[in-house]
Amino acid sequence: MLRAACYNIAVMSGYELAIWRLILTGASDGARQMAVDEAIWRAVAAGQSPPTLRLYAWEPPCLSLGRHQAVAEVDGEALWAAGYGLVRRPSGGRAILHTDELTYSVAVGLDDPRVRGGVLESCRRISAGLLEAVRRLGVEAVAHQGSASRSGLGPVCFETPGEFEITVAGRKLIGSAQLRAEGALLQHGALPLRGDLARICPFLRPPADPQTVRARATTLEQAVGRAVSWDEAAAAVAEGFRRALNLRLEIGDLTSQEREQAHGLWEKYSSVEWTTRL
Repeated sequence: MLRAACYNIAVMSGYELAIWRLILTGASDGARQMAVDEAIWRAVAAGQSPPTLRLYAWEPPCLSLGRHQAVAEVDGEALWAAGYGLVRRPSGGRAILHTDELTYSVAVGLDDPRVRGGVLESCRRISAGLLEAVRRLGVEAVAHQGSASRSGLGPVCFETPGEFEITVAGRKLIGSAQLRAEGALLQHGALPLRGDLARICPFLRPPADPQTVRARATTLEQAVGRAVSWDEAAAAVAEGFRRALNLRLEIGDLTSQEREQAHGLWEKYSSVEWTTRL
């Protein structure tokens, strides 16, 4: 278990010490997880909640589409037959099958020096926390330099690393996406803990090439050479953000207002209208 006392020691990282909320959420369905992310982001943007790092999981497994990705790229019938969910994220990026992973989300005002500047600059700064996290687990990772050509992007997020996404020996380990509006940023990303990342391929139209996905992406278990539990990975991510961004993380929960808004947003993310909007 994570304890608040673990995050009370300030470190020098070029930033003044700041207090962020840390929320550890149990596994839930995709629509709820996206609704909670948006509710927190809206509360942070309105100045009603502090900057927040949230760590969570998905149950049942769920395929998420980027905000601007066509639903025609997904074989919905195959997903339903497997008992998996489908959701459209509020952020961009490509398709991810969320299972056996740790997901993080960051909601923070754009005036915070840790995310100030453009999209790439904020991604670079946030990637420092992710790099510190996986290095603490024994992974020799780097933040990818150079973005892929848009024309060469396939439907699978983990096929191609974006600028400052985390890679190991050239293979993508953490995929992230961002939303910026209303004076605040929402960035979330997936850290696969184990399993076959090519499991997503049969659920896409046309099916993606499993060999290509396996060659270009990796899991934490493959990278570190041992099984890593969700709790261990969560502790490393929290510690990585704390050290790299000079934070005091205070374990908290959703406010009553965030819970109420998330309940309403769940209807949006579980609706056919939102999921099939493109």
